[in-house]
Amino acid sequence: MTSLIITSISAPNAVLRRFAEACPQHGLDFIVIGDVKSPADFSLPGCRFVSIEEQDTLDFRLARILPKKHYARKNLGYLLAWKSDCIIETDDDNFPYDTFFTPRNRSVEAFTVGGKGWVNAYDYYSDDKLWPRGLPLEAIHNPTPPLSLTRQAVLAPVQQGLANENPDVDAVFRMTRELPVNFRSAPPVALGEGAWCPFNSQNTTWFPEAFLLLYLPSYCSFRMTDIWRSFVAQRLLWTCGWPMLFHEATVWQERNEHNLLRDFSDEVPGYLHNAAMAHALEELDLKSGQEHLSENLFRCYQTLTERGWVGKEELPLVEAWIQDAEIR
Repeated sequence: MTSLIITSISAPNAVLRRFAEACPQHGLDFIVIGDVKSPADFSLPGCRFVSIEEQDTLDFRLARILPKKHYARKNLGYLLAWKSDCIIETDDDNFPYDTFFTPRNRSVEAFTVGGKGWVNAYDYYSDDKLWPRGLPLEAIHNPTPPLSLTRQAVLAPVQQGLANENPDVDAVFRMTRELPVNFRSAPPVALGEGAWCPFNSQNTTWFPEAFLLLYLPSYCSFRMTDIWRSFVAQRLLWTCGWPMLFHEATVWQERNEHNLLRDFSDEVPGYLHNAAMAHALEELDLKSGQEHLSENLFRCYQTLTERGWVGKEELPLVEAWIQDAEIR
């Protein structure tokens, strides 16, 4: 079974209804994680809605200490879907193309990136100058590393799909450039050890060996939680010899209402610290192998809290996440 996880405080909207209609047809278990502001009468056949009241009764240690009114409530959806063959996540403003429901495979034929450092994966799918949210501003004009001449099979347990129309770009882009933008169709691209590119939680596929890396931090900016997760995840992918995979758009976004100045303010910690954070994670002496992912995950968040990027209150949540995952 493949599970689809969305967190939402909306009443059933067009996106949620589309997924609720299509998921049963394609054998997907559709879970919507609510929060304090979710409608008390939320009802949508085809999905399992988990209210904030139900979340409080879940037999997860994390459920008892996870902050409310936060996107990281999505962590409970991941735990509910832990026994799935695959977890897909998106948001309640991303409409799926038919290709979204194509069966996912961890083994993918992809071009590989031959460079290290910051890589703008969007460059391989667009000639427009745009960059993913979380890419350090000082890196947006970096040259694009060449791809391998031929595609090769890679084992990629984490895969980021792009989004058309209103892609995941930062507030600086939105206030200075034009949208909409559509990406061209192109084969998948795999980034290996030493190559950094932020990825988000808007169209992302996870396979069981990487489920532990799903953890979203709570004690940081809302606009950084999935981006900083992506840095931790990429660092830990390297310890297992796994690349980070990007593929063409399988959703298009009709973006929920946002205040761009508020987004900008929430992204300031990233503008200031993303590059330093990636460097600090890269410098960690971590153990190799999947069996060390729990220990390595905790060490990464220890580093983020010690450097003051994430609040010290995060560590008990990481411990709870690891314990809940181990008994799943």
